Amino acid sequence: MGGVRRVGVYLAHPRAGSFNHALYEAVVDELRGRGCEVAAHDLYAEGFAPLLTAEETETVAAVGESLDPQLGLHRAEVTALDALVLIHPNWWGMPPAVLTGWVQRVLVPGVAYKLGTADGEPAGLLRAGRALVLNTSDTPEDREHSEFGDPLQQIWAACVLPYVGVAEVRRLVFRTVTDSSDAARAQWLRQARQEAVALLDA
Repeated sequence: MGGVRRVGVYLAHPRAGSFNHALYEAVVDELRGRGCEVAAHDLYAEGFAPLLTAEETETVAAVGESLDPQLGLHRAEVTALDALVLIHPNWWGMPPAVLTGWVQRVLVPGVAYKLGTADGEPAGLLRAGRALVLNTSDTPEDREHSEFGDPLQQIWAACVLPYVGVAEVRRLVFRTVTDSSDAARAQWLRQARQEAVALLDA
């Protein structure tokens, strides 16, 4: 499996039975079926608290130990992963608030990156060298690119993941979901499984 044995899979969608949930279940099943140790997190179901506190707004100094056991678990866990899978819908060109909050509260200095000065270049600390982002959207691809510039691609592949040391980012968008057929969804779930397997390849 190319050294990828521990994978974190993070779902951000509030509605049980959504296609995002189906993607999450398919990916977790595929990875576990291939012998991976999977840290599977449905962030809404777990009640992950996304609000950044005043004490957590440090950008340079390493954060201290969190008194929040859930947050401490996520921070410790993410440092031990070999790869990440992020699953969420495109909402206003952004990830859902719970996942944005997860990024801001978990991927903090001293855990996910090291920064000498506020305007310096970060050194990513995560051992996870690769990530898979699975998005759902009701915006046609040509409109997403021509009118909006595909902001989720920028968020994950330019802003967040390289900053914390994840050099290889693969992103797949399933669209348009609301009016999709059962056959299309079945094919998309197969694609998601294939992408999860590709994450393990050397």
